Amino acid sequence: MEEKSILLVGEPMGLFIAKTEGAFEDVDEYAVATCGAEFNVAVGLTRLGHRASYLTKLGPDPFGKRIVKFMNKEGIATDDILYDETLRTGFMLKGSTSEGDPAIYYFRAGSAASTLAPADVADLDYSKFSMIHMTGITPALSDSTREVCRYLAAKAHEEDIFLSFDPNLRPQLWPSREVMADYLNEFAAQCDLFLPGVAEGEQLAGLSDPVAIARHYRELGARNVVVKVGRDGAYFDSEDEGRALVPGFHVSYVVDTVGAGDGFAAGVLSARAEGLSWYDSVRRGNAIGAIQIMSVGDNDGLPTREELAIFMETDEH
Repeated sequence: MEEKSILLVGEPMGLFIAKTEGAFEDVDEYAVATCGAEFNVAVGLTRLGHRASYLTKLGPDPFGKRIVKFMNKEGIATDDILYDETLRTGFMLKGSTSEGDPAIYYFRAGSAASTLAPADVADLDYSKFSMIHMTGITPALSDSTREVCRYLAAKAHEEDIFLSFDPNLRPQLWPSREVMADYLNEFAAQCDLFLPGVAEGEQLAGLSDPVAIARHYRELGARNVVVKVGRDGAYFDSEDEGRALVPGFHVSYVVDTVGAGDGFAAGVLSARAEGLSWYDSVRRGNAIGAIQIMSVGDNDGLPTREELAIFMETDEH
């Protein structure tokens, strides 16, 4: 029987990466790439040999065309892409920095993807999918994207599809922090897998201890919770395999932390799709997150299965 696909839902964008440090208005050269949290997860999954499909909406512009070309190159299914001939594809600027997270500037308000609505996904063939993965970025885009995420969560339960959710906080995109916290906490309770980081646990639940964060969301209703704790690895609390802290991998240097969480999600989801335990799934997530922060770009460093195996075998804890 043909392997079912993992469905990613979100907004892929054009990306301009500054080649030098400084304010955006002072940068003279940018490298061009493609980005998007869910897009990065899709890339990570296909490089590991899994089938991934992307649900989004694009405009008839060079960014949209570039995104589709990249998806075709990476083997990401494009069947579920929607198009709007009157709206543009979003894009963003990312700064260059030698320490901390880079500055970002969005050009995504009013983008094609921000108009995604339940009517766009009503006729989707859900029998094709074994998992649906979303992030908190998509519902931040508009009222209609909040509704489409709710709709997809309900369909996942109805069709017995594994629902994964990474809060991936972007407070600047939400109407308010209160709206953000209320929506994401409500959504987390419906998930088969919820993937917060410690900083997100602090913002959404007022908790900073990974064990407390995981227990909080398990009590809310999430079936499994994995809390990312940076260089220390990640802590999981599962409904059927208990709970444990899984150590992180050694990182020789940090180039760019953007995309590490997306690589982590790709690792965990791919491993669960293969039937691995929660411990081994989180360990794979830790490995890909470590690889990604040693690479330039949001998805450039995401490994093939062979590259991942070599890294995991040679790592010194």
